[in-house]
Amino acid sequence: MVDVVVIGGGPAGMSASLKAKQQGASVLLIDSEPRLGGILNQCIHNGFGLKHFKEELTGPEYASRLEKEVKEAGIEIMLNSYVNFIQKNMVYVITPNGQEKIDCKAIVLCAGARERSAGEIYLKGKRLAGVYTAGSVQKMINFYGKLPGKRAVILGSGDIGLIMARRLTLEGVKVEAVLEIMEHSSGLRRNIRQCIEDFNIPLKFSHTVTRVVGKDRVEGVYYAQVDENRKPILSTEKLLECDCLLLSVGLIPENSLLPESVKRNKFVIVDDERQTSEEGIFISGNVLHIHDLADNATEEGEIAGKFAGLYSQGKLEKFDKVNLSFSKNISYCMPSLINKKNEGKFTIYMRANANFLKKNILVKCGNEVIAKKFCIGITTGEMQEIEVEYSKVKDDIFVDIEE
Repeated sequence: MVDVVVIGGGPAGMSASLKAKQQGASVLLIDSEPRLGGILNQCIHNGFGLKHFKEELTGPEYASRLEKEVKEAGIEIMLNSYVNFIQKNMVYVITPNGQEKIDCKAIVLCAGARERSAGEIYLKGKRLAGVYTAGSVQKMINFYGKLPGKRAVILGSGDIGLIMARRLTLEGVKVEAVLEIMEHSSGLRRNIRQCIEDFNIPLKFSHTVTRVVGKDRVEGVYYAQVDENRKPILSTEKLLECDCLLLSVGLIPENSLLPESVKRNKFVIVDDERQTSEEGIFISGNVLHIHDLADNATEEGEIAGKFAGLYSQGKLEKFDKVNLSFSKNISYCMPSLINKKNEGKFTIYMRANANFLKKNILVKCGNEVIAKKFCIGITTGEMQEIEVEYSKVKDDIFVDIEE
């Protein structure tokens, strides 16, 4: 028996383990990889740690610091182990020695996210060699020193696609173009500037790949402009010669272990303590929602770990919770429920449906505005945050971007 089982050894999982341990709980941290760190281990670029460690680090450096803290805290670690089933107070895990059943008092799921594949976007053409997800190419280069080809096209302008455009260029690969089906990028503005504009890489909005061509390996892609419904305009179709195609077309949270009852439109319903509607099961990191920064995933892991630890010790009080809803200007907002009896402040995370300039984010309780934040620019590619004082939450709250 262990008090808290944390599933996933990335930044959210490691920070959740540390916080749960600080509450006096015994903690088991499980990860399927041979070492802790998750995706950070292959992200050799800098830009990590400015928020959490107050200095700029590479991904492996960031992971190494958290790993050191986990080991110094005496947290039990189970590597090369795959969790295949969970339920309240129970985790089934496949280890190198066979399947084990672990009894526990609380579970924190921090399993991260996976990349959307060619099949999931219905990519047309033969199944040719040379079609990769951007993350798999990142691992190919940074772990094994291998290149995917000499001339690349990248579909999707998410952060990993933008970063890989720069990485390929630095390794001598010609990036012919980055194609984005939307009229704007889903990546951070700094990555567009540092990874695309600084290297003069063509970035074509409202364009997509219509089909892949070649005999055994990719020899080129046809691409076209899309209409307002994101359907290819075939009269604009052109051939772009290349020998590899990288897909950066979105991440899917690895939340399949969770019961369907805790999900709503593919999103997981959680309260401000990161507890799901299944009591005793908490969730944080990219498995809950896709974070822009590892620092933010770490911060959220701390929230889930703290309350999971308290729950396992019988110290988490139950209160009536109020609902959080949001306007049509917002595509996603979290948490869904608020324990209004908590003290201090909580943070609401949200993504906009469109780009806005010089607008206020408003949080309302009835007709009263209980939090307001002015933003010079709001983009669909960046997660927005706004802090709210618990003492001001009296009833259900509503989040909006001021028109």
